[in-house]
Amino acid sequence: MTAAADVLLPQELLSFQLFDWLGVGQPEDREALTAAIDTAQRLAADVFLPHYRQADIEEPQLDGDGVHILPAIRQALQSYAELGLFGASFSEELGGLGLPFAASLAIYGNFAAANISTAGYPMLTSANARLIATFGTAAQIDSFARPQIEGRWFGTMCLSEPQAGSSLGDIRTRAVADGEDGLGVRYRLFGNKMWISGGDQDASENIIHLVLAKIVHDDGSLPEGSKGISLFIVPKLLSDGDRNDIAVAGLNHKMGFRGTSNCLLNFGEDQGAIGWRIGAEGQGLAQMFMMMNEARISVGMGATALAYRGFRQSARYARERTQGRAAGTKKGAPLPILSHPDVRRMLLQQKIYAEGALALCLFCADLVDKGDADSESLLALLTPVAKTWPSEFGLIANDLAIQVHGGYGYTRDFDVEQLWRDNRLNPIHEGTTGIQGIDLLGRKILLSDGRSLALLRDRITATAARGQERPEWQSLATDLLDFWRYADEVIAGLRSRQQPEAYDDATLFLRAFGHGVVAWLWLDQALLGQSQASAALHDGLRYACRFFFESELPQARTWLAIVGRHSTLVRDVPDAVLA
Repeated sequence: MTAAADVLLPQELLSFQLFDWLGVGQPEDREALTAAIDTAQRLAADVFLPHYRQADIEEPQLDGDGVHILPAIRQALQSYAELGLFGASFSEELGGLGLPFAASLAIYGNFAAANISTAGYPMLTSANARLIATFGTAAQIDSFARPQIEGRWFGTMCLSEPQAGSSLGDIRTRAVADGEDGLGVRYRLFGNKMWISGGDQDASENIIHLVLAKIVHDDGSLPEGSKGISLFIVPKLLSDGDRNDIAVAGLNHKMGFRGTSNCLLNFGEDQGAIGWRIGAEGQGLAQMFMMMNEARISVGMGATALAYRGFRQSARYARERTQGRAAGTKKGAPLPILSHPDVRRMLLQQKIYAEGALALCLFCADLVDKGDADSESLLALLTPVAKTWPSEFGLIANDLAIQVHGGYGYTRDFDVEQLWRDNRLNPIHEGTTGIQGIDLLGRKILLSDGRSLALLRDRITATAARGQERPEWQSLATDLLDFWRYADEVIAGLRSRQQPEAYDDATLFLRAFGHGVVAWLWLDQALLGQSQASAALHDGLRYACRFFFESELPQARTWLAIVGRHSTLVRDVPDAVLA
């Protein structure tokens, strides 16, 4: 059994980032928040961690009664519900615990570290309930959100279709009006949805699907494009206990994340699946972005948790595994591989990726809590970064963890191979890396009024100014400002490009932009750590920050240079070359 100490997020770092750095909660609340995180860590270690490997081996099964998942998952989620954690960040008026979203995200991170596929069910459920609580009527909130906040019912998001994928404007699921009742305007839905995490399972009393569909016109046609999409609440079981017209057409067999069932759902094989429109007609995609954006931050945290678990376990292995001797030495006992510079570099890389991603996710969660106009604007800019940077570089961290373990890392005897497989999903779901890059560079920067980027630059400049006042950090502060000045130049050059050519290197731009953001967060923490952190934590912040600036930020500047070159090679290469 893997030791919990090698799995969960470190309490001292969480406390520093949440309370000292971000200032989450009032001082009088921090003892209670710490206790909540401690309780969650114990539950994660005692109930989620033990079936991590078992859930990977015993995948969900589909038969005539539906999808059956590992009983240990059901038991773990029942314990999770008993502690009220499905409603951790919901108000007490809605039956929640009233915790800040940043604290609830830290709690989720521990469960994701222990067993990310089991943690996937409450992650989606909470986001589903929040959307209904925000846009639904009072009757819809009472009927569909509250049972999810209690953890009795689970929730999904049903967007993609086999023929459309991420191109949601091309969905074909149709909704036909079917009167009105106490829950609102009722419809019958017909269509197919693909890649539905938690689409069916036997762990909850009911499942609430949030389904994107197009309302059929009087002439039988469907509206074109994404502006014609509406959103519907479609339960698995109706209020009288009857099954809704929803069928599981199949299960997707995944590389990792296997404990979370993933389904192809058919809506309306008979009379149509009954659902209720939430909000106004044609506003479905705009509403769904609320759930998607919450899920994107949670995906980033999940990737962070897996990266951190891999780091902690490979660090332990490097301390205990003896092999080789110092360069130029042939005698004496073998040394721990931690002594070898290449291994030390790989561990440092994992540390800066995992801890940098943790800072990024918690910073964005704190913006959710603040909720003022500036925070919302900055959050919109950083959400694609918070989803993608931890997913991409957390995966690299897991790859390095395998490398540190050597041949053992490529076996199922150690967790690191499963961690890599689990984390490989995170750059894909909730919007692929390419989609996030276009969102960042397009809607959030080139097509915006520039306000959110200006807010980010103001914060970066303020941190650099504090750094320049301290001799130890002057050079890093200068490097940070130089990087962002160059980023400004590249962005200005992209503004002069014609659409859509300006987006050709959006993924590379996102990677560089994310590095620049994380470099800022590292310096900001290191400056505070001199006065607020323990000696051990301060050393960790100090060395990690310097390593990031020394080894990672120069790479990001190179990526920006490629973006700024405006090469048309990718567009110009003949199709035959790629055949």
